[in-house]
Amino acid sequence: MSQSLLTSAARRSDAIAIARVLCIVGVVYVHGWTGLNGEALAGLRGTAQDNLRWFLMELFGRSAVPLLGLISGWLVAGSRRTSDWAGHVRRKARTILLPMILWNIIAILLVSGAARLAGLQAPQPQSLWWTIDEVLIVTRNPDINVQMPFLRDLFLCMVAAPLLVRLPGRALALIGLTAAACHIAGLGPPLLMRASILFFFTTGILARRGGWAEWAAALPLPVAILPFALLMAGQLYLMVAGGGTRLALNLLDMAVRVAATLAFWRLAWALAGSNARGLLLRIEPYAFFLFCAHLILIWLGGPLLGGLFGEMGTPLYPLYLLLQPAIVLSVVMLVGTALRHLAPGAAEILSGGRLKGARQAISRVAMA
Repeated sequence: MSQSLLTSAARRSDAIAIARVLCIVGVVYVHGWTGLNGEALAGLRGTAQDNLRWFLMELFGRSAVPLLGLISGWLVAGSRRTSDWAGHVRRKARTILLPMILWNIIAILLVSGAARLAGLQAPQPQSLWWTIDEVLIVTRNPDINVQMPFLRDLFLCMVAAPLLVRLPGRALALIGLTAAACHIAGLGPPLLMRASILFFFTTGILARRGGWAEWAAALPLPVAILPFALLMAGQLYLMVAGGGTRLALNLLDMAVRVAATLAFWRLAWALAGSNARGLLLRIEPYAFFLFCAHLILIWLGGPLLGGLFGEMGTPLYPLYLLLQPAIVLSVVMLVGTALRHLAPGAAEILSGGRLKGARQAISRVAMA
């Protein structure tokens, strides 16, 4: 392999790691603490703080997450391990399903425990079935760890991956388009909580076959970002002005998510060649841990820091909102590092195997 191809492959690997960081750090904005219930939030609709919160949620959260599904499909399409279906499923059960279950149990113990013992305004077990559904996500989205349906649906996509990667392009595209149509129509549960994940997973497989990652990386950054910016502007206008049927809004939402994958992939590629590369690669081993743990920390720590900054609608809240991902990430890195030294087995399981190689990943960045 030529040096240029090796360099390109290394940069692509770095870009994938950086994309994970961007997407998962951005998810924190989707679940940022506000201190308000649904009725109070509705009362602030259209205000400057509400628009800022919506912008951050859409820009860095909901619009970036689809890239995680696409990357998963792209990676599985290049893996030879899918030829052993049983071994493939065991590995994904260990790195996706088991952490999801354990983190959901931890969430109930800590968040519901704080609600019962300390009066925290948070969900508490209502029945045995509520607890089972909260842990395994059988028929509904969880009340506490609301981000976990992504892992649940991703695991199901991984179970089907050995078949999907062997399908011809037209059949794969048909499955993807059907999943997109289900997302737009609001269908999916209880088979898939978020049908869009299957769409982006299959798109990732097609992207691997078609060399779309290299094509997108070659685009000028402004060109890659422009469709996302225009669609976001349209979505913001409809949110402020109102109007549009549910079907039309879902269609626009899907278009925004597709444009976001292009924009964030191109941004990750640019960052992989920038001075920010080293810092972002140091964060990456903690990204999965952050994804799983951030809502627990927001449930428990949000009200404490909110007492200093104030709830949404108060003068200092925008500063708190902007800082929440950095605050949560700092705590996650401290906890993850301590756990890696004190209980490396637990750190490996709860991070989906990512923290096991944290030391090696840091060494690789330092030598680069």
